[in-house]
Parts: sequence; structure tokens; C-alpha cells
Amino acid sequence: MYSILAFGAVLRPMRSACSPPESLPKATLLKPLRGSEPETYACLRSFCNQQYPEFQIIFGVAAADDPVLAVVQRLQREFPQRDLRILIDRRQHGSSRKVSNLINMMSQASHDYVVIADSDVCVDELYLAKIVAPLMNCDVGIVTCAYRGVSRRGFWSLMGSLFINEWFTPSVYVAAKGGSRSFAFGATIALRREVLSQIGGFGAIANHLADDYQLGELTRRLGLRTVLSDVEVDVVVAEGGFSSLVQHELRWLRTIRALRPLAYSFCFITFGIPLALLGVLLSRGDSVAWALLAITAAARLLLHLKRRQSHASSAQIALVPVRDCLSLVLWVWSFTNRRVKWRNEHYHVSRDGSALPLGENLTL
Repeated sequence: MYSILAFGAVLRPMRSACSPPESLPKATLLKPLRGSEPETYACLRSFCNQQYPEFQIIFGVAAADDPVLAVVQRLQREFPQRDLRILIDRRQHGSSRKVSNLINMMSQASHDYVVIADSDVCVDELYLAKIVAPLMNCDVGIVTCAYRGVSRRGFWSLMGSLFINEWFTPSVYVAAKGGSRSFAFGATIALRREVLSQIGGFGAIANHLADDYQLGELTRRLGLRTVLSDVEVDVVVAEGGFSSLVQHELRWLRTIRALRPLAYSFCFITFGIPLALLGVLLSRGDSVAWALLAITAAARLLLHLKRRQSHASSAQIALVPVRDCLSLVLWVWSFTNRRVKWRNEHYHVSRDGSALPLGENLTL
């Protein structure tokens, strides 16, 4: 049963640990930014406060009036010893504004080891050393890591963090246990400049919504390995309401569906509790069905207790079946079309993961 597999996977996730060597190469951190949230300062500061011999951080924005610039300027004053650079460049190179930002930022990159991380990610002081170390093996093409959702106050942010912590990330660990490395996550992607050049640079993914996944795929086509680091970073989950939650999760689900259609079609097995409840209904209360429901619920509860946030109350246990049922509904909903909404813009996701901008007045 999947719930048991998921619990076992998060107990001992299969990740490629690598101790930092005595000498680490110079590295460049790329931080594509747009807008500022209450947590932005703490998230960006964690990247400035690294125990690493020499690195630079490039903060890229498209507009000179972006409020996040005040946060970066504060960090520049706080860390005068760090090489913290701001690049303001509105040039657009494809349908993905994030990738266009990365293309522009590379003009300022001084070093050959490149790490990309989203703006809502928070890390510890050894993050950069642990992420860069595996890249010193020439057969490694890309390093990525799993992440944990840390919810901002509010019910829908909590529901969003449950989606990440108790469905998405466990599924990554289950896949890794099965030998798959067909993944890469925007929370962290690291690669060498030479590898980036061999795949055509960031321009090769300029029209892709799942730019992180595509970077991984292109490096794997070179015969290079993908490493799932032993680092697990925190990602801030901030949902303004039910509509925001649905838009975000449908974007993730429909993108996964476009990239991995066959595997995605079998994702229904991951929604353990609603599936087991359906079995009880279809069997009209058969004792075996009830026993399977009890086992599934127990495994699902253990998964929740393992993955929940440290400050979580015991009352959140009641949300577990609700969250699983909502995930199943959204999974079914994701098959209705290929439209997604990202940062107030609408896209159609093609079968190769590329995104075509659409008009504004569309339903998901």
C-alpha cells in the first residue's frame, strides 16, 4: 500500500549525502526576485549567512521600482564583506519571466559553480557547502534537494504546506527509493557552468514553465547523474485563500501531468484514505475493506506525525483526510484542461512542458 511505502520512505529517505571536501570552489548564487513578502528578508538573509569560503549572490529583478530591492539593499549594508550584486534588467527572452531573469543575471556571474534557488527558500549555514560538493564529481550534472513547506498563518497556507509535506515530498522519496532521478526542484538547482553551456544555457528552457525539471532532463541527456542532496530546505507557503491554493496546486499538477503523463495517471494510488474509503463503500462494509482502511489510516497518521511542522497542534490530525480528499479532487480536476495561472498570468502547458501565454479571463 502506498501510504506504508511513503511512511517508510520519509523515515529513511534515499538521498546522496556528500561530505564537503577540504577545498570548495568559488560559487555563484542566482536569486531571481519579483516582489517582497514578510518572510523575504529572513529567506534572503539565510543565503548571505553561509559558511563557505568564497561566493557571490546575484539578485535579479525586472523593474527598478520592485519593493524587494529595499530588502536586498538592507542585506548589502548588513553584509559588506559579501559580494552581493543587484541586476535590474527587464529584457524578456521567452514566455518564462523567471528564466529571462536568469539569462540576464548570468552576465554578472563570476564563478563556474552556479546555484539557483527560489526567493521563498530558507536554508541553514552549511547549505551551500553541501549543495556544491557533489558537483566536484565530473559525472554529476545537477544537484537538487527536497523541501519542507512552512506555512504562514492561515488555514489555506496550512493546507498548502500539508500538500507539500505529506504528498509531494514523500512521493519524491518513494520515487528515489525506486531508483528514479527524473526530477529537479526550483527550491535548489546546482550545476557547473560548462554543463549549463553544453545544454544551451538558460535559453534552452526560456519557454518552459517547469524550468527546473527541464534543466534536470537536459543534463541527464548528456549522460550525467542527478544527485538528490541530503539537504532539505524550508519553503514559505503563503496562500491568500481557497482560490490561491487551487491555482497553485493545479499549476503543479497540470505541469507534472504534461511532463509525466503515464506516471501521473496512476497517481490516484497515492491518495490512500479516500481510496480506502471508496473500497469500504463499494464492498458494502466488507471486513477486509475496513481492515485495509484502518491500516491505511494508521500509516497516513504516522506520515503526518513525521512530516508535520514543529509548532503544529494535535488538532491538525483532523485535516489529514480532508487534505487527502481535496488532493484527489484536484488530481481529477487537473485532467479537464492544460491551463494554469502563475503570478497573475495565464498559460497553456504543452506536452513538452513549454508554456504559451493566454488571455486573462479564463477558468482553470
